[in-house]
Amino acid sequence: MRHTATDTFIQFYDSPLGELVMSSDGSALTGLGLASQRAAVATAAGARPREESLLIFRETARWLDTYFRGRAPSFTPKIKLSGSDFQKRVCEIMLTIPFGETVTYGEIAAQIARERGIPRMSAQAVGGAVGANPILLIVPCHRVIGARGNLTGYGAGIERKIQLLKLEKVDMENLFVPKEKSLPKK
Repeated sequence: MRHTATDTFIQFYDSPLGELVMSSDGSALTGLGLASQRAAVATAAGARPREESLLIFRETARWLDTYFRGRAPSFTPKIKLSGSDFQKRVCEIMLTIPFGETVTYGEIAAQIARERGIPRMSAQAVGGAVGANPILLIVPCHRVIGARGNLTGYGAGIERKIQLLKLEKVDMENLFVPKEKSLPKK
């Protein structure tokens, strides 16, 4: 079947995290996220993707099957990153984080600062770009942690981030969930 540049296709995948939805332009994976979150985004955008079985979805499902068995997949499905140049660069850096390892927002910020020849880059800006990652798991935003082991920021929920890091056998001894800031008393 011939696809146009504006076609969007989806397929669902039942995972230990909950139902995931894969999206594609017909040749590359353009999105992977929790179905509950993606449905709200698609509805708000007025998008009406078609559910269809595509080769890229079969490859992505094979990648996910391997990953959820606790093994590092030996291949990466063809992906197409979206967002600003900065967001795409952060995603490219995340793609280099090995299975079972973590890096901090600050380390990514320092790498981008070096690449750009500037004195420093904001870890918070990196956090925003990590949060905009359209392709969960394959672009492993769950492997990005805060300073000193702080398990902060994961759109799919901190519990899922912990679940994924444990699946990858990350040493959790020095990682922690920040205590919620107490609200001022009235």
